[in-house]
Amino acid sequence: MSQPTRRSVLKTGVFFACCGISHVRLARAQSSPIEPLPVKEIAGGVFAFAGRPEMMTANNEGEICNVSFIIGDEAVAVIDSGGSVAEGRELVAAIRARTDKPIRYLINTHMHPDHIFGNAAFGDTGAIVVGHHNLPRALASRGDYYLQSYRDAMGSALMADIKIIPPTQLVTGEEQLDLGNRKLTLKAWKPAHTDNDLTVFDEQSGTFFTGDLCFIEHLPTMDGSLLGWIAQLGELKGIKAKFAVPGHGPVPSAWPQALEQEQRYFDALARDIRKAIADGVPMAEAVKTAAESERNNWRLFDDYNLRNATAAFAELEWE
Repeated sequence: MSQPTRRSVLKTGVFFACCGISHVRLARAQSSPIEPLPVKEIAGGVFAFAGRPEMMTANNEGEICNVSFIIGDEAVAVIDSGGSVAEGRELVAAIRARTDKPIRYLINTHMHPDHIFGNAAFGDTGAIVVGHHNLPRALASRGDYYLQSYRDAMGSALMADIKIIPPTQLVTGEEQLDLGNRKLTLKAWKPAHTDNDLTVFDEQSGTFFTGDLCFIEHLPTMDGSLLGWIAQLGELKGIKAKFAVPGHGPVPSAWPQALEQEQRYFDALARDIRKAIADGVPMAEAVKTAAESERNNWRLFDDYNLRNATAAFAELEWE
């Protein structure tokens, strides 16, 4: 019989406890070699893992967003660390399976837990954490809430090693990072998905890492500004990329076609909310049917659309 993996142990931890298996034995099982995250090479030196279009749970280890890394002549940059330290460690193992070059940068595209809960896995790598200039403030404001609110869904075992680790290198406007004959252009955006969205463009391969400014299949979630997001879609489309790694969705994805699905959703949401406001429909009623025409086009529609509609109503009411 093969030895249990760390992932299988976490998924069956409750069974072990119920059957009286000791914490020592569980710890020994958890010390099994870490399995590398199953990334794929989407361009020369560019690797990505496609997360699942699901809510974060113990069963999926928070692996719901896309995470990536880029190898230059001298160093490696990682784009998002995943939804748990467990996933972050698997990502480090995937990098080490392909290169022994130093991991110089860990770039967080924004504040949400599925993108930053794996940061602690990179503590021993010496990587500099890079983020939008608003990200430290956002994490200081939300960090404790994230740690508490995800404990029930993720479980105490998976949450135990998670720490909120803010960036120390901040991006305002556009900045470049050099991995050795490989330059990455980082851009800090105005409020859209959040108020701390950061994108990464790899000039060598033409790959555009959008963070959650681009959703495919997984319904977009709004934690910033609907109007701001819509206003910046044109600028996003203007980026001359060969293809994209969205925050959620297939990797790679055609660019700028990757934005078409979310633009259609935003148009429907804004149209329905504006009509409700004009007709004097109260928010509590308007949000129940807003963007209903988009229901069958997305996963997790029932999990997020009501919240999106509520935020959109509050914003559009005052435009």
